[in-house]
Amino acid sequence: MDLETKKNVFVTLGRFLEQFKEDKSSKDLSVPLNDLFYDDFLNLIHLSQSHNGWYTPEQVYFSIQSWAKALTEENLNKWLSNYDFTHVEPKKIALILAGNIPLVGFHDFISVLVSGHNTLVKTSSDDQHLLPFLAKYIIAIQPEFAHRIEFVSGKLENFDAVIATGSNNTARYFDYYFKDKPSIIRKNRNSIAVLDGNESKEQLIALGEDIFRYFGLGCRNVSKLFVPKGYSFDAFFEAIFEYQDVIHYEKYANNYDYNKAVFLMSNFKLLDNGFLTLKEDESFGSPISSVFYEFYDTIESVKEKISSQADAIQCIVSSNLVPNSIPFGQTQRPELWDYADNIDTISFSLTIN
Repeated sequence: MDLETKKNVFVTLGRFLEQFKEDKSSKDLSVPLNDLFYDDFLNLIHLSQSHNGWYTPEQVYFSIQSWAKALTEENLNKWLSNYDFTHVEPKKIALILAGNIPLVGFHDFISVLVSGHNTLVKTSSDDQHLLPFLAKYIIAIQPEFAHRIEFVSGKLENFDAVIATGSNNTARYFDYYFKDKPSIIRKNRNSIAVLDGNESKEQLIALGEDIFRYFGLGCRNVSKLFVPKGYSFDAFFEAIFEYQDVIHYEKYANNYDYNKAVFLMSNFKLLDNGFLTLKEDESFGSPISSVFYEFYDTIESVKEKISSQADAIQCIVSSNLVPNSIPFGQTQRPELWDYADNIDTISFSLTIN
Protein backbone atom coordinates (compact mmCIF):
# COMPACT_ATOMS: atom_id res chain seq x y z
CA MET A 1 0.00 0.00 0.00
CA ASP A 2 1.58 3.27 -1.06
CA LEU A 3 1.70 6.46 1.00
CA GLU A 4 -0.95 8.27 -1.04
CA THR A 5 -3.43 5.46 -0.46
CA LYS A 6 -2.82 5.59 3.28
CA LYS A 7 -3.18 9.36 3.36
CA ASN A 8 -6.47 9.13 1.47
CA VAL A 9 -7.78 6.65 4.03
CA PHE A 10 -7.02 9.02 6.90
CA VAL A 11 -8.49 11.99 5.05
CA THR A 12 -11.66 9.94 4.61
CA LEU A 13 -11.60 9.10 8.31
CA GLY A 14 -11.30 12.81 9.07
CA ARG A 15 -14.37 13.50 6.95
CA PHE A 16 -16.24 10.75 8.80
CA LEU A 17 -15.31 12.22 12.18
CA GLU A 18 -16.18 15.77 11.12
CA GLN A 19 -19.86 14.81 11.06
CA PHE A 20 -20.04 14.33 14.82
CA LYS A 21 -20.50 17.58 16.74
CA GLU A 22 -21.82 18.18 20.22
CA ASP A 23 -24.26 20.90 19.16
CA LYS A 24 -25.50 19.17 16.03
CA SER A 25 -24.30 15.98 14.39
CA SER A 26 -25.43 15.63 10.79
CA LYS A 27 -24.85 12.94 8.21
CA ASP A 28 -22.88 13.90 5.10
CA LEU A 29 -24.16 11.66 2.31
CA SER A 30 -20.84 11.96 0.46
CA VAL A 31 -18.87 10.25 3.25
CA PRO A 32 -18.20 6.61 2.39
CA LEU A 33 -19.85 3.78 4.37
CA ASN A 34 -22.04 6.07 6.47
CA ASP A 35 -24.92 3.61 6.20
CA LEU A 36 -22.82 1.03 8.03
CA PHE A 37 -21.01 3.20 10.57
CA TYR A 38 -22.69 6.56 11.24
CA ASP A 39 -25.51 5.50 13.56
CA ASP A 40 -23.35 3.00 15.44
CA PHE A 41 -20.66 5.58 16.10
CA LEU A 42 -23.22 8.12 17.27
CA ASN A 43 -24.57 5.54 19.70
CA LEU A 44 -21.05 4.69 20.87
CA ILE A 45 -20.35 8.35 21.66
CA HIS A 46 -23.39 8.50 23.93
CA LEU A 47 -22.51 5.18 25.54
CA SER A 48 -18.93 6.21 26.25
CA GLN A 49 -19.73 7.63 29.67
CA SER A 50 -21.14 4.25 30.72
CA HIS A 51 -17.79 2.68 29.77
CA ASN A 52 -15.73 5.41 31.47
CA GLY A 53 -17.39 7.93 33.78
CA TRP A 54 -14.99 10.70 32.71
CA TYR A 55 -15.89 10.30 29.02
CA THR A 56 -18.84 12.66 28.92
CA PRO A 57 -20.36 13.34 25.48
CA GLU A 58 -18.88 16.86 25.60
CA GLN A 59 -15.34 15.54 26.08
CA VAL A 60 -15.71 12.76 23.51
CA TYR A 61 -17.10 15.16 20.91
CA PHE A 62 -14.21 17.53 21.57
CA SER A 63 -11.67 14.75 20.95
CA ILE A 64 -13.45 13.65 17.79
CA GLN A 65 -13.57 17.19 16.41
CA SER A 66 -9.89 17.70 17.24
CA TRP A 67 -9.05 14.67 15.11
CA ALA A 68 -11.42 15.75 12.36
CA LYS A 69 -9.55 19.05 12.11
CA ALA A 70 -6.17 17.29 12.15
CA LEU A 71 -6.90 14.67 9.49
CA THR A 72 -7.02 16.89 6.42
CA GLU A 73 -5.05 16.46 3.21
CA GLU A 74 -3.12 19.66 3.91
CA ASN A 75 -2.13 18.59 7.43
CA LEU A 76 -1.19 15.07 6.41
CA ASN A 77 0.98 16.36 3.56
CA LYS A 78 2.72 18.82 5.87
CA TRP A 79 3.25 16.16 8.55
CA LEU A 80 4.60 13.43 6.31
CA SER A 81 6.60 15.43 3.78
CA ASN A 82 9.81 15.27 5.84
CA TYR A 83 10.01 11.47 5.98
CA ASP A 84 11.29 8.85 3.56
CA PHE A 85 9.07 5.75 3.61
CA THR A 86 10.55 4.09 0.53
CA HIS A 87 12.64 1.46 2.31
CA VAL A 88 10.30 0.37 5.10
CA GLU A 89 10.14 -3.36 5.75
CA PRO A 90 6.93 -3.93 7.73
CA LYS A 91 7.48 -4.86 11.36
CA LYS A 92 5.00 -5.40 14.16
CA ILE A 93 4.95 -2.55 16.67
CA ALA A 94 3.11 -3.12 19.94
CA LEU A 95 1.16 -0.20 21.37
CA ILE A 96 0.27 -0.07 25.05
CA LEU A 97 -2.20 2.77 25.32
CA ALA A 98 -3.34 4.98 28.16
CA GLY A 99 -7.01 5.73 28.76
CA ASN A 100 -7.03 9.00 30.65
CA ILE A 101 -8.68 10.97 27.83
CA PRO A 102 -10.68 9.81 24.78
CA LEU A 103 -8.55 8.46 21.90
CA VAL A 104 -5.34 9.43 23.69
CA GLY A 105 -3.38 6.71 21.84
CA PHE A 106 -4.73 7.47 18.38
CA HIS A 107 -1.65 9.42 17.28
CA ASP A 108 0.64 6.46 17.97
CA PHE A 109 -1.80 4.22 16.12
CA ILE A 110 -1.88 6.23 12.90
CA SER A 111 1.87 6.99 13.08
CA VAL A 112 2.67 3.29 12.98
CA LEU A 113 0.20 2.55 10.19
CA VAL A 114 1.23 5.45 7.98
CA SER A 115 4.86 4.41 8.41
CA GLY A 116 4.04 1.07 6.80
CA HIS A 117 4.26 -1.10 9.90
CA ASN A 118 1.74 -3.37 11.59
CA THR A 119 0.15 -2.63 14.95
CA LEU A 120 -0.46 -4.89 17.92
CA VAL A 121 -2.68 -2.81 20.18
CA LYS A 122 -3.39 -3.26 23.87
CA THR A 123 -5.97 -0.68 24.85
CA SER A 124 -6.50 0.63 28.34
CA SER A 125 -9.43 -0.82 30.25
CA ASP A 126 -10.64 2.80 30.45
CA ASP A 127 -10.81 3.25 26.67
CA GLN A 128 -11.66 -0.04 24.96
CA HIS A 129 -14.26 0.98 22.41
CA LEU A 130 -13.53 4.17 20.45
CA LEU A 131 -10.26 3.16 18.78
CA PRO A 132 -11.38 -0.38 17.80
CA PHE A 133 -14.46 1.15 16.19
CA LEU A 134 -12.38 3.59 14.13
CA ALA A 135 -10.04 0.74 13.20
CA LYS A 136 -13.05 -1.14 11.77
CA TYR A 137 -13.93 1.93 9.71
CA ILE A 138 -10.35 2.20 8.41
CA ILE A 139 -10.38 -1.47 7.42
CA ALA A 140 -13.75 -1.08 5.70
CA ILE A 141 -12.36 1.82 3.67
CA GLN A 142 -9.12 -0.01 2.84
CA PRO A 143 -9.26 -3.80 3.46
CA GLU A 144 -5.46 -4.06 3.12
CA PHE A 145 -5.27 -2.68 6.67
CA ALA A 146 -7.02 -5.80 8.00
CA HIS A 147 -3.78 -7.77 8.39
CA ARG A 148 -1.94 -4.72 9.75
CA ILE A 149 -4.17 -4.07 12.78
CA GLU A 150 -4.58 -6.45 15.70
CA PHE A 151 -6.07 -5.80 19.13
CA VAL A 152 -5.14 -8.01 22.09
CA SER A 153 -6.50 -8.20 25.61
CA GLY A 154 -3.93 -10.51 27.14
CA LYS A 155 -0.17 -10.86 26.94
CA LEU A 156 1.71 -9.14 24.14
CA GLU A 157 3.65 -11.62 22.03
CA ASN A 158 5.55 -11.74 18.74
CA PHE A 159 6.34 -8.08 18.16
CA ASP A 160 9.44 -6.20 17.05
CA ALA A 161 9.19 -2.90 18.94
CA VAL A 162 6.93 -1.22 21.46
CA ILE A 163 5.48 2.19 22.28
CA ALA A 164 4.11 2.17 25.82
CA THR A 165 2.45 4.93 27.79
CA GLY A 166 1.90 4.80 31.53
CA SER A 167 2.84 6.19 34.91
CA ASN A 168 6.32 6.46 36.39
CA ASN A 169 5.67 3.21 38.22
CA THR A 170 4.54 1.27 35.15
CA ALA A 171 7.42 2.75 33.16
CA ARG A 172 9.88 0.91 35.41
CA TYR A 173 8.09 -2.32 34.61
CA PHE A 174 8.03 -1.48 30.90
CA ASP A 175 11.75 -0.66 30.92
CA TYR A 176 12.53 -4.07 32.37
CA TYR A 177 10.03 -6.11 30.39
CA PHE A 178 10.91 -4.54 27.02
CA LYS A 179 14.64 -4.09 27.61
CA ASP A 180 15.50 -6.23 24.58
CA LYS A 181 13.18 -4.42 22.18
CA PRO A 182 13.39 -1.00 20.52
CA SER A 183 11.00 1.09 22.54
CA ILE A 184 9.49 4.41 23.46
CA ILE A 185 8.46 4.36 27.12
CA ARG A 186 6.43 7.36 28.26
CA LYS A 187 6.18 8.40 31.90
CA ASN A 188 4.21 11.00 33.84
CA ARG A 189 4.40 14.52 32.46
CA ASN A 190 2.51 17.68 33.27
CA SER A 191 1.95 21.02 31.61
CA ILE A 192 2.63 24.45 33.06
CA ALA A 193 1.74 28.08 32.45
CA VAL A 194 4.02 31.06 33.04
CA LEU A 195 2.22 34.32 33.83
CA ASP A 196 3.54 37.84 34.35
CA GLY A 197 0.33 39.63 35.37
CA ASN A 198 -0.18 41.34 32.01
CA GLU A 199 -2.43 38.66 30.57
CA SER A 200 -5.76 39.78 29.13
CA LYS A 201 -9.07 38.43 30.37
CA GLU A 202 -9.39 36.53 27.09
CA GLN A 203 -6.02 34.85 27.65
CA LEU A 204 -6.95 33.85 31.19
CA ILE A 205 -10.28 32.46 29.99
CA ALA A 206 -8.34 30.43 27.42
CA LEU A 207 -6.05 29.25 30.22
CA GLY A 208 -9.16 27.85 31.85
CA GLU A 209 -9.59 25.65 28.78
CA ASP A 210 -6.05 24.37 29.27
CA ILE A 211 -6.88 23.56 32.90
CA PHE A 212 -10.41 22.12 32.71
CA ARG A 213 -10.60 20.35 29.34
CA TYR A 214 -10.95 16.58 29.98
CA PHE A 215 -11.36 17.56 33.67
CA GLY A 216 -7.59 18.05 33.89
CA LEU A 217 -6.81 14.37 33.32
CA GLY A 218 -4.41 14.80 30.41
CA CYS A 219 -0.66 15.37 30.45
CA ARG A 220 -1.32 18.42 28.26
CA ASN A 221 -3.58 19.97 30.89
CA VAL A 222 -2.02 22.85 32.83
CA SER A 223 -1.52 21.75 36.44
CA LYS A 224 1.06 24.32 37.57
CA LEU A 225 1.29 28.12 37.36
CA PHE A 226 4.44 30.19 37.67
CA VAL A 227 3.52 33.71 38.78
CA PRO A 228 5.61 36.75 39.82
CA LYS A 229 5.95 37.59 43.48
CA GLY A 230 3.01 39.69 44.65
CA TYR A 231 0.75 38.31 41.92
CA SER A 232 -2.97 38.71 42.60
CA PHE A 233 -5.18 35.82 41.51
CA ASP A 234 -8.32 37.99 41.37
CA ALA A 235 -8.26 38.37 37.58
CA PHE A 236 -7.51 34.67 37.16
CA PHE A 237 -10.45 33.61 39.31
CA GLU A 238 -12.75 36.09 37.58
CA ALA A 239 -11.78 34.78 34.15
CA ILE A 240 -12.18 31.09 34.91
CA PHE A 241 -15.57 31.61 36.56
CA GLU A 242 -17.22 30.62 33.29
CA TYR A 243 -15.98 27.05 33.88
CA GLN A 244 -17.96 26.82 37.13
CA ASP A 245 -20.33 24.19 35.75
CA VAL A 246 -17.55 21.62 36.06
CA ILE A 247 -18.47 21.25 39.73
CA HIS A 248 -21.89 19.89 38.73
CA TYR A 249 -20.20 16.79 37.36
CA GLU A 250 -20.25 14.24 40.17
CA LYS A 251 -16.84 12.61 39.64
CA TYR A 252 -15.14 16.01 39.48
CA ALA A 253 -17.05 17.28 42.52
CA ASN A 254 -16.06 14.21 44.52
CA ASN A 255 -12.40 14.86 43.71
CA TYR A 256 -12.77 18.52 44.59
CA ASP A 257 -14.31 17.70 47.99
CA TYR A 258 -11.79 14.98 48.76
CA ASN A 259 -8.64 16.82 47.72
CA LYS A 260 -9.74 20.04 49.42
CA ALA A 261 -10.38 18.11 52.64
CA VAL A 262 -6.96 16.46 52.48
CA PHE A 263 -5.27 19.82 51.96
CA LEU A 264 -7.17 21.47 54.79
CA MET A 265 -6.53 18.62 57.23
CA SER A 266 -2.84 19.03 56.45
CA ASN A 267 -3.14 22.75 57.27
CA PHE A 268 -2.12 23.81 53.78
CA LYS A 269 -3.01 27.36 52.81
CA LEU A 270 -5.43 27.31 49.87
CA LEU A 271 -7.04 29.72 47.47
CA ASP A 272 -10.48 28.45 46.58
CA ASN A 273 -13.35 29.61 44.37
CA GLY A 274 -15.79 26.77 44.96
CA PHE A 275 -14.71 24.54 42.07
CA LEU A 276 -10.90 24.87 41.94
CA THR A 277 -8.26 25.11 44.65
CA LEU A 278 -4.87 26.76 44.21
CA LYS A 279 -2.04 25.54 46.39
CA GLU A 280 1.49 26.89 46.58
CA ASP A 281 3.70 23.91 45.76
CA GLU A 282 6.94 23.30 43.86
CA SER A 283 5.62 20.08 42.29
CA PHE A 284 4.24 20.00 38.75
CA GLY A 285 1.56 17.33 39.13
CA SER A 286 -1.49 18.56 41.01
CA PRO A 287 -4.55 16.39 41.77
CA ILE A 288 -7.83 16.77 39.89
CA SER A 289 -9.67 20.00 40.80
CA SER A 290 -6.46 21.67 42.02
CA VAL A 291 -3.67 23.65 40.41
CA PHE A 292 -0.30 24.29 42.04
CA TYR A 293 1.42 27.64 41.81
CA GLU A 294 4.91 28.94 42.50
CA PHE A 295 6.16 32.51 42.82
CA TYR A 296 9.23 33.62 40.89
CA ASP A 297 11.61 36.57 41.14
CA THR A 298 12.73 36.69 37.51
CA ILE A 299 11.76 35.02 34.26
CA GLU A 300 15.33 33.76 34.04
CA SER A 301 14.83 31.73 37.19
CA VAL A 302 11.73 30.15 35.63
CA LYS A 303 13.66 29.31 32.47
CA GLU A 304 16.35 27.63 34.56
CA LYS A 305 13.80 25.51 36.44
CA ILE A 306 12.05 24.53 33.22
CA SER A 307 15.37 23.54 31.68
CA SER A 308 16.40 21.48 34.70
CA GLN A 309 13.08 19.60 34.79
CA ALA A 310 12.31 19.39 31.07
CA ASP A 311 11.67 15.65 31.28
CA ALA A 312 8.68 16.29 33.56
CA ILE A 313 7.02 18.89 31.30
CA GLN A 314 4.74 18.22 28.35
CA CYS A 315 3.57 21.73 27.36
CA ILE A 316 4.43 25.29 28.38
CA VAL A 317 1.82 28.04 28.03
CA SER A 318 2.76 31.73 28.08
CA SER A 319 2.75 34.97 26.12
CA ASN A 320 6.19 34.15 24.70
CA LEU A 321 7.75 34.64 28.13
CA VAL A 322 9.79 31.45 27.83
CA PRO A 323 11.09 29.47 24.84
CA ASN A 324 8.95 26.79 23.19
CA SER A 325 5.73 28.03 24.78
CA ILE A 326 2.35 27.85 23.07
CA PRO A 327 -0.59 30.28 23.21
CA PHE A 328 -3.26 30.08 25.88
CA GLY A 329 -6.08 27.67 25.12
CA GLN A 330 -4.11 25.46 22.74
CA THR A 331 -2.72 22.65 24.89
CA GLN A 332 -5.44 20.17 23.91
CA ARG A 333 -5.28 21.11 20.23
CA PRO A 334 -1.96 19.61 19.13
CA GLU A 335 -1.02 19.35 15.47
CA LEU A 336 -0.07 16.04 13.88
CA TRP A 337 3.60 17.02 14.11
CA ASP A 338 3.40 17.79 17.85
CA TYR A 339 4.76 14.59 19.37
CA ALA A 340 4.21 13.48 22.95
CA ASP A 341 7.36 13.98 25.03
CA ASN A 342 8.90 15.52 21.87
CA ILE A 343 9.78 12.01 20.68
CA ASP A 344 9.16 11.60 16.94
CA THR A 345 7.28 8.30 16.71
CA ILE A 346 7.53 8.12 12.93
CA SER A 347 11.31 8.61 12.97
CA PHE A 348 11.43 5.90 15.64
CA SER A 349 9.38 3.50 13.51
CA LEU A 350 11.60 4.14 10.49
CA THR A 351 14.68 2.98 12.41
CA ILE A 352 13.26 -0.48 13.18
CA ASN A 353 14.82 -3.16 11.04
